[in-house]
Amino acid sequence: MAEKFLMVGAGLSGAVIGRELAQAGHEVEIVDTRNHIAGNCHTERDDETGVMVHVYGPHIFHTDDAEVWSYVNGFETFMPFKNRVKTTSGGQVYSLPVNLHTINQFFGKTFRPEEARAFIEAQADKSITDPQTFEEQALRFVGKDLYEAFFKGYTQKQWGCSPTELPASILKRLPVRFNYDDNYFFHKFQGMPENGYTRMVERILDHPNITVKLGVHFDRSQAVDFAHVFYSGPLDGYFAYELGRLGYRTLDFERFTYEGDYQGCAVMNYGDFSVPYTRITEHKHFSPWEEQAKSVCYREFSRSCEPDDVPYYPIRMVKEKALLADYAARAERESRVTFVGRLGTYRYLDMDVTIREALDTARLYLSKKEQGIKMPTFVHSPI
Repeated sequence: MAEKFLMVGAGLSGAVIGRELAQAGHEVEIVDTRNHIAGNCHTERDDETGVMVHVYGPHIFHTDDAEVWSYVNGFETFMPFKNRVKTTSGGQVYSLPVNLHTINQFFGKTFRPEEARAFIEAQADKSITDPQTFEEQALRFVGKDLYEAFFKGYTQKQWGCSPTELPASILKRLPVRFNYDDNYFFHKFQGMPENGYTRMVERILDHPNITVKLGVHFDRSQAVDFAHVFYSGPLDGYFAYELGRLGYRTLDFERFTYEGDYQGCAVMNYGDFSVPYTRITEHKHFSPWEEQAKSVCYREFSRSCEPDDVPYYPIRMVKEKALLADYAARAERESRVTFVGRLGTYRYLDMDVTIREALDTARLYLSKKEQGIKMPTFVHSPI
């Protein structure tokens, strides 16, 4: 029997779940407070330059999930793209992640891989046996010089606090490669949608059982009109921030155009704390198959997220985790609603993971419905 579902948010989570339920014969309504679809991966063609602009900052698709890669290519052609990030530090330009070229250039050496590995190990602070903070983790694995050149200032700007206040888990693994590979990501499948992410999401939503309403604010009272609600808005926002606001970092973009090629790469980081922005992105380089005479660039500034800002990165420090636990407990008492996506579960998620979780969520709902079992409030726990 066909049912009616509500997706709160027209980003990747709402679009993918909505499409799966629509294809199963159900009626789907999708609402979003913004005046466009695709959430933070929204792209649009700039009228002045013709450049495809990533409106909320660059989104580069990378995954090892073959099904997700096949899924997105079913709605948009993905063109080859490798993210090769550069960084300016101390008046010099280097490659990121730190690799053999970076090490040799920075230290004025001609190391082979095993020589570089031994050299970096000698730089490491071996007195740190159980790193608890970001700074301790970096010092233990790369030493003082590389840490201060490439990680310290950038991290301070990105998170708005000293790396001594951040958990070691943020720096998950040794951020050094002992070869000349400057591809930022390790994943098997990497690319960019030929006509932008918004076109891809538009095609996902193109189904007769799907209705999209933009500029619409969701209220919990609306849930009674639907068999189930899939909520991808802010978890604390669902409860009208009654317990307080979860912490996020947000981004400000200083947009400028340039006649020609401004920096010769898509992403240039700025590691020095004295430079107020974290990076400059040049958007025409995200579509290298196109030729554009002019360029659109963003200087990117990170700061604390205020109520009217776009939330980007969940902070998830001790205070936020305690508040998150309270909101998650309250959410568990709700019926006929499942919290999904980056904001709904207060986790940083790459696009491929967002799509994977959305596919899993839709399939789980259909399976449980068939078995007469209640759908969980969180398919993927925020805790």
